Amino acid sequence: MTTIEVNDLYISYGEKIAVGGISFTANSGEVLTILGPNGAGKTSTVESLEGYKKPSKGIIRVLGLDPHKDLPKLTPSIGVMLQNGGIYPRMTPLQALNLFHGYYHDPLPVEDLIETMNLRSALKTPYRRLSGGEKQRLSLALAIIGKPKVVFLDEPTAGVDPEGRLAIREVIRNLRSSGACVVLTTHELDEAQRLSDRLIILDSGNIVAEGSLDELLGATQGDDIRFSAPSGLDTTELQNAIGAEISEERAGEYLIASAATPQLIAELTSYMASKNITVGDIRAGKASLEDVFFKLTGKSIPHQTETPEQTTHQSRRRRIR
Repeated sequence: MTTIEVNDLYISYGEKIAVGGISFTANSGEVLTILGPNGAGKTSTVESLEGYKKPSKGIIRVLGLDPHKDLPKLTPSIGVMLQNGGIYPRMTPLQALNLFHGYYHDPLPVEDLIETMNLRSALKTPYRRLSGGEKQRLSLALAIIGKPKVVFLDEPTAGVDPEGRLAIREVIRNLRSSGACVVLTTHELDEAQRLSDRLIILDSGNIVAEGSLDELLGATQGDDIRFSAPSGLDTTELQNAIGAEISEERAGEYLIASAATPQLIAELTSYMASKNITVGDIRAGKASLEDVFFKLTGKSIPHQTETPEQTTHQSRRRRIR
């Protein structure tokens, strides 16, 4: 079932076009991940889906409703997890959970969320004193407490310890299994690969790729070798040693433009061992999601930085009444 429909969406800020006419859909029981470099239009797109931003042009429907005009009707059926903010600094997790519990007709039990998100030890700690991982787990609990049909998750695993990541991944998988549509934005490509059914890559306000992970990776496969190693290797010396053209595509990521024969792999590893250089992963004929991202956008996946647009987004938590 189609849950989200976006047709010819434009969003502009004065003369600056942030989103330039994109169209896509998302379905029930699906995790759709939106990737892109900073300034690509991810936040503007998601804010429009959440009803915070009115499109400059185009049509958006979430559960058949216009999220800008019909936000009061739509709000009980959506959950929004912001990367930061939205909770009073002195409010404890227990107070926040009880407050949000009262907003909904048939919410999830608070006790269940406490256990699922491992919040018991932090229940009486003011929000401002929570760790980054505790804040993330609380934010996710508040986003799903109303049993939403559509969930928007902004960097859900940022700053979360390994145990917390496992819990958050399980929650996202359970949301998908229950039929919810999950829209995920993240800078963590490992999480995107683990969780996504489909991915959209935005760049300069346009969709440059869309499809399943296998479809995106398959489109960039070829007869070459990629490997990771310390940045700044003498590629000319290495090229002479192995007899194949080599380039540093981006910091610490190298491409050998040759078929991955056993002899070539052996020569590569032998050279690196002779120089006492540690080699990371070696990928023969298969690109990673980061390779795809770089090839399509010409940029490495950005670190988590806060732009003015993101600050505005993070400062708002929807009212559920």
